[in-house]
Amino acid sequence: MPKQYIIPGMMIRDMLVPVPLDWTKPDGAFIQIFVREIVDPVKRRDDLPTLAFLQGGPGGKSPRPVGGGPSWLAEALKTHRVILIDQRGTGRSSRIEAETMSRFENGEAAADYLMHFRADSIVADCEHVRKNLMGDRKWETLGQSFGGFITLTYLSQAPEGLAACYVTGGLSGLSASADEVYRRTYPRVAVKNRQYHKRYPHDAGLFSRIADHVAENDVRLPDGDRLTVRRLQTLGIAFGGGAGFESVHWLMDEAFADPDETRLSDSFLFSVMAATGFDSNPLYALLQESIYGQGSAPTNWAAERIRAEFPRFHPDQRPLMMTGEMVYPWMFEEIRSLRPFRDAAEALAAHSGYPPLYDATRLFANDIPVAAAVYHDDMYVDAGLSLETAGRLGNCQAWVTNEYEHDGLRQSPEVFRRLRTLVQERGGPL
Repeated sequence: MPKQYIIPGMMIRDMLVPVPLDWTKPDGAFIQIFVREIVDPVKRRDDLPTLAFLQGGPGGKSPRPVGGGPSWLAEALKTHRVILIDQRGTGRSSRIEAETMSRFENGEAAADYLMHFRADSIVADCEHVRKNLMGDRKWETLGQSFGGFITLTYLSQAPEGLAACYVTGGLSGLSASADEVYRRTYPRVAVKNRQYHKRYPHDAGLFSRIADHVAENDVRLPDGDRLTVRRLQTLGIAFGGGAGFESVHWLMDEAFADPDETRLSDSFLFSVMAATGFDSNPLYALLQESIYGQGSAPTNWAAERIRAEFPRFHPDQRPLMMTGEMVYPWMFEEIRSLRPFRDAAEALAAHSGYPPLYDATRLFANDIPVAAAVYHDDMYVDAGLSLETAGRLGNCQAWVTNEYEHDGLRQSPEVFRRLRTLVQERGGPL
């Protein structure tokens, strides 16, 4: 039964919906999808349009309405009924955890299971929710990052359910391989490193001293993992966010526990463990490269292979360069929370025969209004690929801006407001 309750400014209804694990076998095994409906209590009886939020990731659960939620949510509740869905494998939707992997005899069996957690299955889940819980009315979608990838799959597979689509930092390359994605990504991460050190010029030396200390000593994180330089480098994933430089700077600022820099502080080690571990979202690491998989070619640890083409990112280099949104095979050995997923990760990296996620012909002929924010300096999703996709997507308007980083949607209500205006000025949702 749905649970309904009111918090300040929001009436909330929580539901669990059974769906097939494999949508091609609707009579087979089932999993649970968690759906949260939010509406302004004053407008709860109004006939409002519905906005479904497509979360970034992969492996990210829908945002929780803490303190009013992200800035876009308050803006959306002025005019819409909002649907938050925990994508399969996340949050309360048959969550993927270490225990899940123990059910499978080997990595190949686990990988076969995980292949049902890509964008095509997520779209089928959304359509099931829309038809059965929303009265089969068209809805609008807001896709952040990976949610934009899902939007393109949605437009390819089930456009009849859509009234309008808003995308922020998530127009993927329609035919770009994982190799091409990372060849574009590493240079952008290098630029972010240079920008960071321009803002904090003294941190270059500090990073190097921390790296040398880690390389020369057996430094243990609170969970027992040994801290390595290459794990330290992954803190650079934060560089793609609006406050990313500051979060890394103030973490490093308290790295050493003593003036002589002979010991790393407990606070620093705990923060590094939390920032570079995957207890809350192992699916992110597992599927990071699989979301680019199309056709017969395996991804084969693309980020690791392409990294060799950019030797400046080697852990021995000084000043130390931080990496970005990359997942490497060594993570499944060195990081406690990922070790149970090692065999599955290896099998996924070798997987071939991916079903198509995008229908280029259907996207070119698309008539659903689409407004997309393309962040010019986006570290995660290449703006060049995004603009290529915008040019191949019918009825799409791209707003290119360098005012925001990849998380602009969470930082300012203006992003969602601007995209809605673009659609309204062209006749509004269908």
